[in-house]
Amino acid sequence: MGDACGCGGDEPRTGDEAAEAAPEKLWQVSELQWAAVAGAFLLAGFLTGLADGPDSVELTLNALALAAGAWTFVPGTLRRLAKGKIGVGTLMTIAAVGAVILGEVEEAAMLAFLYSISEGLEEYSLARTRRGLRALLDLVPSEATVLRGGAQVTIDPAELAIGDVLLVKPGERLATDGTIRTGRSALDVSALTGESVPVEAGQGDAVYAGSINGTGALEVEVTATAADNSLSRIVKIVEAEQSRKGTAQRLADKIAKPLVPGIMLLAAVIAITGSVLGDPRTWIERALVVLVAASPCALAISVPVTVVASIGAASRLGVLVKGGAALEALGRIRAVALDKTGTLTRNEPTVIQTVSTHGRSNQRVLEIAAALEARSEHPLARAILAATPEYPQANDVEAVTGAGLTGTIDGRPARLGRPGWIEPGSLDEDITALQNKGATAVLVEYDGVVIGAIGVRDELRPEASEVVARLHTGGYTVAMLTGDNQRTATALAAQAGITEVHADLRPEDKATLIRGLRDKRSTAMVGDGINDAPALASADAGIAMGAMGTDVAIETADVALMGEDLRHLPQALAHARRSRAIMLQNVGMSLALITLLIPLAAFGILGLAAVVAVHELFEIVVIGNGVRAGRARPLPSAPVQAEAEQPAPATAGV
Repeated sequence: MGDACGCGGDEPRTGDEAAEAAPEKLWQVSELQWAAVAGAFLLAGFLTGLADGPDSVELTLNALALAAGAWTFVPGTLRRLAKGKIGVGTLMTIAAVGAVILGEVEEAAMLAFLYSISEGLEEYSLARTRRGLRALLDLVPSEATVLRGGAQVTIDPAELAIGDVLLVKPGERLATDGTIRTGRSALDVSALTGESVPVEAGQGDAVYAGSINGTGALEVEVTATAADNSLSRIVKIVEAEQSRKGTAQRLADKIAKPLVPGIMLLAAVIAITGSVLGDPRTWIERALVVLVAASPCALAISVPVTVVASIGAASRLGVLVKGGAALEALGRIRAVALDKTGTLTRNEPTVIQTVSTHGRSNQRVLEIAAALEARSEHPLARAILAATPEYPQANDVEAVTGAGLTGTIDGRPARLGRPGWIEPGSLDEDITALQNKGATAVLVEYDGVVIGAIGVRDELRPEASEVVARLHTGGYTVAMLTGDNQRTATALAAQAGITEVHADLRPEDKATLIRGLRDKRSTAMVGDGINDAPALASADAGIAMGAMGTDVAIETADVALMGEDLRHLPQALAHARRSRAIMLQNVGMSLALITLLIPLAAFGILGLAAVVAVHELFEIVVIGNGVRAGRARPLPSAPVQAEAEQPAPATAGV
């Protein structure tokens, strides 16, 4: 298995292969099984020597111990050498062969025994954290109930097809993604998103595999097969992206790559020079000990173990981190750029105020606007239609790109659009007042006369102010990016506690701005992953909101917050910063160990067995330190008072 650490095993396995072969118990690790066999033979040889048994028996037992221990890394080393790859296993193999040549079979067996233990512990730690990601798939139930031909049929979730209708009873988990056809319930999505508060869902709402149904029975139309549902996609993406390596990983590789031939050259110099100036046997043995002392396996495994542990913990926190590169980049972030719509706000525009003129009522203004918006897909249309359940029919409705809508109502012309396209006239001050409140203002014109204006605002998320405050406390610079107008953006930013505001931005403008911010400090972009895609790709770390429902977010961003709670953002940043610190600790400690052991081995202060023991025990320390990155606390429930801090929207019809 040693390839995960570059320590001399065979080629790395794919995500699925690794998951299938991953041991669940310590004793199931093949390297540790062979180590146990080697240890038994080694102990038997040691006891034979103490009892003054035949030398041939002691030698045979030690040789068997060497063969059992070497089986865990020598075959992989030879395969890598055949491909022109030199790794730490090469050093270990040469050291073991050299010790045997020198007649130190027992010490060679001890080297192989301890090295196989290290390999086994590494395999177990990686498999354990890898299971943290694969465990997401265990959230899918073993059976699913579907409605076919008017009857309930129980099938394997793998047999589900798009269009099937699932019957999800209270307390059951959803077998795959779908859309609710009938019923209403509160869904527990804490295992998926880290959010502890159940999510209300009813007819037409999308639901996801692994969610736990509350008290109401649901009929759910399947929209994704078991192999392609949200959980499966997330696991596949994470495992595929784990091969990407962050800066710290590349540093470890860069150090290990020249270190191996460098140490081999140093050992050769020691052996040759010592043989000329002193006892050849002594200096050749010291050269072999130097080979073992300089083994960079601790250095090579230090970052991968930390990365896998950290990514597994992040997934349990509701944060999808796409590999080591993303994790390391996230740990370096010092500035955060937040998109407004859908990130800082709920992405649910609401009519907060209506003003009228020329003797028209507020209700009439809303009815004219709703008639024009009835077939529009614009977010403002949903807000206006929600405020006006009844409205007349509009004919010949046409959209004017970037401006608004035109049409006829009761045979008279009507327009709805932005100020500038429609002149506000006497409503100029009202428009300014609405914009100062953070609202988007639209004007309504009927029969050639401006009859009113409507203020629509996308309210801040209740946790937005708390999140911004936590980011400032953590030392991050915070900016808001939006395509909305400057007044609206500034008003909402002030409510959230953000002073740096960039408004009136097109998608390409956001990307350009992000590149400028990156020149000053490492910057993350947080957006919805659709119109923010260029900015997400341009940032040091792109972070998408709501990954459970946004394919573009998952594909574009480096990190995705799997729920809709923005508080996952500072938690993810803090987790990544801590994980990066652990990576650097491991790299530093590993280099310090190598620097210390080489002179001790070269001058004969430590022998082969002592160096092997110190080195392999230190690898256990490094693995244990890396596994610490897998510790993370779930997100607590949102404080109740956060909702109260939001200003109550004004009634639309007043």
